[in-house]
Amino acid sequence: MSIEIKAPTFPESVADGTVATWHKQPGEAVERDELLVDIETDKVVLEVVAPANGSLKEIFKEEDATVLSDEVLAVFVEGDVAAAPAAEAAPAAEAAAPAGEDASVNPAARKLIEENGLNAADVAATGKDGRITKEDVLNHLKSGGAAKPAAAPAPAAAAPVAPVPTGERIEKRVPMTRMRATIAKRLVAAQQDAAMLTTYNEVNMKPVMDLRKKYKDQFEKVHGVKLGFMSLFVKASTEALKRFPGVNASLDGNDMVYHGYQDIGVAVSTERGLVVPVLRDTDSMSLAEIEGSIGDFAKRGRDGKLGMNEMQGGTFTITNGGVFGSLMSTPILNPPQTAIMGMHKIQDRPMAVNGQVEILPMMYLALSYDHRMIDGKEAVQFLVTIKDLLEDPARLLLDV
Repeated sequence: MSIEIKAPTFPESVADGTVATWHKQPGEAVERDELLVDIETDKVVLEVVAPANGSLKEIFKEEDATVLSDEVLAVFVEGDVAAAPAAEAAPAAEAAAPAGEDASVNPAARKLIEENGLNAADVAATGKDGRITKEDVLNHLKSGGAAKPAAAPAPAAAAPVAPVPTGERIEKRVPMTRMRATIAKRLVAAQQDAAMLTTYNEVNMKPVMDLRKKYKDQFEKVHGVKLGFMSLFVKASTEALKRFPGVNASLDGNDMVYHGYQDIGVAVSTERGLVVPVLRDTDSMSLAEIEGSIGDFAKRGRDGKLGMNEMQGGTFTITNGGVFGSLMSTPILNPPQTAIMGMHKIQDRPMAVNGQVEILPMMYLALSYDHRMIDGKEAVQFLVTIKDLLEDPARLLLDV
């Protein structure tokens, strides 16, 4: 029985997608719910799985092809893969490979090998029947595998000998992914369309660090998740957003939309680019629920398994460059939101406290905001509120 494999149904905000990676080839045995192909959109990577046990009969959309919502990608044959069709598929695959190329290398893998000047024999194969997959090539590159420098042709007798550069001078040109291209467009648009301004402050992290040190073991034992700093920042931001609703608003043309709820996006760095999954109704979430959700977002973001609905909406965004060592930065707005807060590295610095110099763990906070919607006074007071709440965490409990 033949079944059409179609692209997922894209939401209205997504016009089309791109075939990123075929994980199975025609004639290769596939089990039900096994991953067939990745479809990359402007926001997420969607997975298309096998509807039953069987095999792919024919692929209509090769990698890098643009596909529309519900467009047919391939034909799938349900049932056990018979010996005869499999035998036919192998010669077909060999015939499809150009002369001199190894048929045990998948087309996508061969393309990467050629682009990076690699030798297929150097790549460890993990695919079926010893085939080299795209993932094998990527893992080879990550592990430090590099192209072998090609031998320079012998110069003509009369030609002067050019100086040979010392060391390798490797260049690699790869097309920008859809997600990376969309991120680039949104960042440029945010700078061009908004009157963006950034205000800074610094927070003494000692009270929060002492609180975490005192309760982290008990917190993990009771809730099953580790107590981090991000949940406290989310809670402090939620309280500040309630006090300064303009920071929690968005612009829609000439209309200012004030939201009666707090949906906070938390920026997550992935190999494909920065994604911002959203925590819904953070005012009603506990610290444990926030920590659990953020941990789940980070894991699924790295695995490319976040859904589009999880990254839509949001009234405010928090990004943490401190995990990479950033001491200070200017975050860019996430339209149509009107503000974004950047956390940074915690660093011991000498501070004047009651006329005495003390070494304290300090963090710079940055709030970028759209000056068309938010006045400087409101932005500064918002950041000072977060500073006060974190330097005296009891205020979060007492709502003062």
